[in-house]
Amino acid sequence: MAISTTVKGKTAVSPLKTLLMRINWRVVAAAALLFTLFLALFTFVQYGTDALAGNDGYYHIKMGYLIRHEGLKPDFPWLPMSILNPDAYYDHHLLYHVYLALFATTDPGLDGGLALTQSAKIASIILPSLAFMVIWHMLRAQKVPWAGIWSLGLFAVSEAFLYRMSMPRAQSASLLVLALGLHWLLQKRYKLLIPLGFAYVWFYNAFPLLLVMAGVYVVATVMMERRFAWQALVYPAVGIALGIIINPYFPQNATFILNHLLPKLGGDSIPVGNEWSPYKTWTLIGNSGFALAAFVLGTMALGWREKRMDKATLISLTLAVLFGYMLFKSRRFVEYFPPFALIFAAMAISPVLAGWVKDFRRKRPYLRALIPTAMLILMAWPLYSSLTGAREALSKSKPADRYADAALWLRANADPGDMIFQTDWDDFTRLFFYNTEDIYLAGLDPTYMELYDAALYDEWVDITKGRVEQPGQIIHGRFGGEYVFSDLKHGSFIDKAEADPNLEEVYRDEYAVIFAFVD
Repeated sequence: MAISTTVKGKTAVSPLKTLLMRINWRVVAAAALLFTLFLALFTFVQYGTDALAGNDGYYHIKMGYLIRHEGLKPDFPWLPMSILNPDAYYDHHLLYHVYLALFATTDPGLDGGLALTQSAKIASIILPSLAFMVIWHMLRAQKVPWAGIWSLGLFAVSEAFLYRMSMPRAQSASLLVLALGLHWLLQKRYKLLIPLGFAYVWFYNAFPLLLVMAGVYVVATVMMERRFAWQALVYPAVGIALGIIINPYFPQNATFILNHLLPKLGGDSIPVGNEWSPYKTWTLIGNSGFALAAFVLGTMALGWREKRMDKATLISLTLAVLFGYMLFKSRRFVEYFPPFALIFAAMAISPVLAGWVKDFRRKRPYLRALIPTAMLILMAWPLYSSLTGAREALSKSKPADRYADAALWLRANADPGDMIFQTDWDDFTRLFFYNTEDIYLAGLDPTYMELYDAALYDEWVDITKGRVEQPGQIIHGRFGGEYVFSDLKHGSFIDKAEADPNLEEVYRDEYAVIFAFVD
């Protein structure tokens, strides 16, 4: 294809050649190299195990499979005794599930879940790598020297952070959105926050964080520039409102958001796993000590700078403090504090390093490469420690096929639509992964069942803890259970079930036991 033409003796440059001439190929090459490196490092962490990190990923990748094969809004009959019952279901990770649908091709019933598990792992390598690329792009736009080295430091700040980023869950998408939001705020591209806020609602229910970030920006602008940047707050709010209203699940989504978030904000929420509890101090220092060190070094650098703190640094400092507070309240926010601590450190320390480089160029030009070399050397141990620590944490994941045989037995032997009574709510994700022919009692979050019917929830807890003699009639009559699935740790319940003439053991392996109801 010709990229130039001759008109009346003059050469006219085609639009394609003009575009190619405008591209900074050095930046493109750097971006490609960084992205490849990020993919390689996340692959190293991800394949510390053949399983998925955590339990929820099995649900998410199966939802991606269902969306791929059934459309954007598949029916959801699987948790009828919860606020996710068929009349009220809301997919609060919809856009993330659409992303997973790009990878989810094979029914676990065909290969025992091998292909779908690998699909989730590949998706969980690509998305956090993209989030890290956005942070690199933001640092470059802020004229931070050696932005590539700083972005590589994201792998050094916290093994717990890398573990969370490697889970097949939407937190890596959330980090990507927040980093992009911060970049557009600092560039004053406020209108882009409308589609970003819209997308955030469809991605993940952490979307209020975008408004928190916008509020920090507005306050910092008032303090530093004596002006009220109302667009920074109004535009993302408009996008979020539109994302809630223009939604295939409206108005169920609005009700769900209130039901899901309020119990977490109060102090009386029932246990939903340890991710909502805080780390012990020494545990936090052990898994995120380098993030804390980066934050401390950043605050120290503020005293070394010859000029007062600029707005971008003030915003990143405030965000790091806020996310740090959230992390001290709940360990799940380790997905935010480490990267924002590093962003703050990069913005606070870089002016000091740039001043040193200026002196080197004037007095000792042969030392110009000393600082980036020193940064890489200093980063070597934190990189090794965090990467190997995260890989080791993933290696402790429960086997991917932990309940495969039991779930596939139910799929083959239970009638479609039978209620499976579980003794543990978090077994739902793996059962759902293999068997969507039947329905389940509780899953994803125990508060979903408790909010649906508190008395029913309390009765379920009593049964699963072995407090009810001969529970078979109640399981069948009150809950509609045709089969009971239990891991082998529920010894008290299993003893009661074995002594119950209405429950017959029909399956057992090294992980689980299944009872069938008999009259």
